[in-house]
Formats: sequence, C-alpha cells, structure tokens
Amino acid sequence: MRKTWNLIPKILSCVKTIESRWYKTKYPPWNKIQKNEKIYFKDSGSPVSIKAEVEKVLQFENLIAEKVKEILNNYGQNDGIEDNELEKYFDLFKNKKYCLLIFLRNPEKINPFNISKKGFGLMASWIYIEDINKIKFQ
Repeated sequence: MRKTWNLIPKILSCVKTIESRWYKTKYPPWNKIQKNEKIYFKDSGSPVSIKAEVEKVLQFENLIAEKVKEILNNYGQNDGIEDNELEKYFDLFKNKKYCLLIFLRNPEKINPFNISKKGFGLMASWIYIEDINKIKFQ
C-alpha cells in the first residue's frame, strides 16, 4: 500500500472497512479470495504489520465510467475515501474494467514481519498464498 495514502491507520481504526482493487484485466485475488480468509497488509517498503478477516467480497466487471462513479459513491466512504477525494479517485479508476471490493472485519496490529516476493515479482501488490509462513521471514 502507498504509505502516503495513510491506509493502514484507516484500516486499524475501522474508517476503512473495504479494500478495493481496480483493474483493466483480471488479476488475483479476482475469483480467489473468499469470506473468512485472512488478509495481511503492509506499506510499500515496510514489513507486514496488520491483518484482517474477509467479511464478504463483491466483484464488478465490464465497467463503464458511470458504474465506476456509482461504486465510488456507494462504497467510497467505507473504502477510506473522503467525499472531497471522490473526483480524484474517479479520475484514477474511470478506465478500469474490473473492481473487487473486499469487506474487512476484525483488523488488528500484529508483530511485524517481512515477506519474500520471490516468484511473485518484486512489484506484486497482491500475493495469494495458502500459508503465510511460506513467504514470511524475520
């Protein structure tokens, strides 16, 4: 996550109860993430520092600009987007074709740990793995 967006504190304080992913093509966790799974979060360049559970998942496809605006208006606040930021995020997402909304519950701080992205690509923003211990190191 981009540290400048201040998303980790928003998740911990439950201001942000939805994690959204916007894509031009389908990428994981599309059709992979499910209710009750655990998600771990980290800021770019930092260790993993929090986890949450998945409450539910919504997927939208074949998006057009009007649908992007509707999703942002309906879910933006719970995604941690301030009302005065909606237009900025609309500009970022208006050409995306897929949106994934992951509803979060029970966020908590954890003992920080690093992960290895070997085999996933250094720029991977989402890693789907059955066991976090397979990529975890101190």
